[in-house]
Amino acid sequence: MIKNRFIRTLAYFENENFAKNFPLDYCLPLYHNVSNEYLPHLKHVVNYKNEKEFEADLDCLSKHFQWVTFDEFKDYLKGNFKPKRKLALLTFDDGYREFLEVAVPILERKGIYAINFVNPAFVDNRELMFRCKASLLKEKFNTVHFDSGSVLKLKYQESKTLDDLSKQFEVDFNEFLKEKKPYLTLDQLHQIKNKGFGISSHGWNHPLYHETTISEQLENTDRSCRFMKENNFHYESFAFPFTDFGVEKAFFDELFKNEDIVCTFGTAGIKLDSVSKNFQRIPMETGENAETILKKEISYFRLKKYLNKNYIQRK
Repeated sequence: MIKNRFIRTLAYFENENFAKNFPLDYCLPLYHNVSNEYLPHLKHVVNYKNEKEFEADLDCLSKHFQWVTFDEFKDYLKGNFKPKRKLALLTFDDGYREFLEVAVPILERKGIYAINFVNPAFVDNRELMFRCKASLLKEKFNTVHFDSGSVLKLKYQESKTLDDLSKQFEVDFNEFLKEKKPYLTLDQLHQIKNKGFGISSHGWNHPLYHETTISEQLENTDRSCRFMKENNFHYESFAFPFTDFGVEKAFFDELFKNEDIVCTFGTAGIKLDSVSKNFQRIPMETGENAETILKKEISYFRLKKYLNKNYIQRK
């Protein structure tokens, strides 16, 4: 695409000390998983990084930003914490098992905090997220040379179609959950918390919010936040599953009536938001390294600023 080529060209001219040009005081990198293994439930829907790539990203980010905990981030929002450099809060989504087995040991060794936003519906491997179901089906379709293009386009509301296809093609989601245990258990979440990392809300079962009604959005969020509070995790924050694109101001107005909620997180990269308590994260699983991603984000922000499009205005 012309836009991508133009942004790539602009990013080429960013100097090595690109953090000076980083337009915000905070950087919020987002990952889903880290693994050297082939994960069929993710391979077709998440371009996750291996350990070497992840460590290289962390080393790059460490040169330019000051890592903070979620408590420090909250204090920063209140004006009670002043970092020496622009801060970075490392975030993960979805609560996959490899966060504890692979990412946490790396983070402990490097002294870096992370918070993982999880869906309670999947804790203890009770259910499988619909996109993971689609990835498993595509994996099966590839082996039988069946046209699999449309399966990845199925929406949250079409989960029954995925279940029907699984029976037709003998893909047993429950057996996969039982054998592979892709998600963290409640005990493991507490283990992660006791190690000093954060656990917070990602909605109950990972719908795409703008495809649901506001009442459904609020119920999905509230149910997830109640789970966090009941288990003494971080119940004062919420990260949108997929994206907050198209979510109306009315949702935020209603959500923030709950004074426990301090902030929410989207996934739009470096961007400002008319909802002052909603912060955009930078997706880091694009197939590129951290330096390239951030340089492109900085260049794109400049371009959007010139076009007056670097600000999300909620209706």
